[in-house]
Amino acid sequence: MRIPALLLALCASVLVAVGCARDEEPARQAVASAETALNEVRAEAAQFAPEQLQTAEGKLAELKADLAKEEYKEVLAEAKTFNSEVIALNDVIIGKQTQLAAATHEWEELSVEVPKIVQAIENQVGTLKGSKREAAKVELETMKSLWAEASAAFDAGDPTVAADKGRMVQAKAKQVSEQLGMTV
Repeated sequence: MRIPALLLALCASVLVAVGCARDEEPARQAVASAETALNEVRAEAAQFAPEQLQTAEGKLAELKADLAKEEYKEVLAEAKTFNSEVIALNDVIIGKQTQLAAATHEWEELSVEVPKIVQAIENQVGTLKGSKREAAKVELETMKSLWAEASAAFDAGDPTVAADKGRMVQAKAKQVSEQLGMTV
């Protein structure tokens, strides 16, 4: 009876070894594909989603470690999840690029419109007298200061902050122009 049990155990270990050998190549290919997918988005991810890139790089390192430990089934299972995460990372990149493009477009429009309104207010303030003039001068200086911050943000490569501050100046300029009885 011992010989059939030994033979059965030996056959089982051969089947396991063959099964593992069958999973080795797909696991290697899965890791290579995962690395290629991450490399395709790496540069943009470094710019637009550095935290998510760092997480993905850590998971890729785990995949490679599991491959080195010959844990092929785990590698195959984790590779599917990893590929989904790379797709999600790419979606984040696209979202941020879209947001930046929209902010840049908005800034371009504001950078044409707002200086004209501010200049018109400045011209009007020059004709005012007394406390109304002083109050309008304070508002004008606030708008100019905020506009300078918006311009600096855009020049520094942050169109989102620039557009946000530009909108604030635009709203303030419209409010002041209404207070002064101007039609802008």
